[in-house]
Amino acid sequence: MSRTPPSLWRAALPVLACLALTGCSSDASHTDASSSSAPGSHNSPKDTGSKGTEKRETSGKPKSAASPTHVSIPSIGVNSSLMRLGLNEDGTVQVPPAEKGMTAGWYTGGAVPGERGAAVLIGHNDTRFGRAVFHDLKKIGKGADIAIRNDRGAELHFRVTGTETVSKKAFPTKRVYGATNERVLRLITCDGSFDAQGHPVDNLIVYAARS
Repeated sequence: MSRTPPSLWRAALPVLACLALTGCSSDASHTDASSSSAPGSHNSPKDTGSKGTEKRETSGKPKSAASPTHVSIPSIGVNSSLMRLGLNEDGTVQVPPAEKGMTAGWYTGGAVPGERGAAVLIGHNDTRFGRAVFHDLKKIGKGADIAIRNDRGAELHFRVTGTETVSKKAFPTKRVYGATNERVLRLITCDGSFDAQGHPVDNLIVYAARS
């Protein structure tokens, strides 16, 4: 999502050596994709204390849970299918490839939307191909509806509770990926000005709870 693929995700996960969430591309692929929890050197979601994450990354979800397939945010015109995102070999969170900039992704190492825990969706702000799926995410307001449809045909609704822009060098990993008994959703993309290399220096995080 950022003009330079690799740096966006460096801000998200501690262990991810340099990713800044959605908006740019993952350092591993050097494409314009965003890498969700990776903007800076932080710990990866599996280091935030939730046991069983590695198993979920293999299967992508608990066997009994339905997988999210689509997200819509009427207030800002988002209407996208969801691709599955895991971890790169270097431990950073994957992001959608630049050529699929208008498609958001669900991080399978987190919770399934609607289940207890933090479910994380990642999307680019823009890529070398132009504006992307979360380009207008900064316009979302508190109370806005986010609808997630799963592969069983059910539609789940979440209400935005807040947003924050953070430096990729100080990404709030625990707040975003940490364990919780609530059914919550986080959306992440790139934000802010660009550094000398043309990489966005911040991440925009949207927090939402099951309505």
